[in-house]
Amino acid sequence: MNAENVHDAMSRIAEKMEKSKDLLVKLDQQNGDGDLGLSMASGFAAVAELDTKERDLGRLFMIMARKFNECAPSSLGTILSFGMMGMAQALRGHEKIDIQDLVQAMHKGLENIMGKAGSKPGEKTILDALYPAVAAMDGESDAGCAFQKAAAAAAEGSERTRQMRAVHGRAAYYGDKSIGILDGGSVVGRLIFETLADKDTFKG
Repeated sequence: MNAENVHDAMSRIAEKMEKSKDLLVKLDQQNGDGDLGLSMASGFAAVAELDTKERDLGRLFMIMARKFNECAPSSLGTILSFGMMGMAQALRGHEKIDIQDLVQAMHKGLENIMGKAGSKPGEKTILDALYPAVAAMDGESDAGCAFQKAAAAAAEGSERTRQMRAVHGRAAYYGDKSIGILDGGSVVGRLIFETLADKDTFKG
């Protein structure tokens, strides 16, 4: 896995977010600002369109984090940029990695999100999709199999947010009324891993 693979993955995620924009807006309108779909489509499109020849994966993820934070002006935009920054720290100095190197970088990304955002799984956020997805990839040597397991875990984690009470952001103001509503951020996490699980996403 190298910089070219990362660019390809980001382009495909951007396509997925654009196609899912209306769904994400509709979900976010239930207990948020209603801008989730626009923010995610804008952020991933900007990252996909980056014109950089950077081969060092650590520096590449840091460049992407800054661009995403700039072009996805929302709380989830900031949160995902934290994740990219954590991955950047783990991947610094590497131009090519295997699936478990990526998994360890993803764990670092999750740690950075939890540390900076003060959140954890079980609080009705994107972490409820991302955390089980990354855990499902631990120890798997085949990338295709790892991403399939991750996509399934992300979907299950996202669905579980229906039974959770929101404790962060605007959704938290709804208290117990947030129970029964699918968290839009968790759907973003599901969509990311759905894309990564597509057999055509990584070509090398």
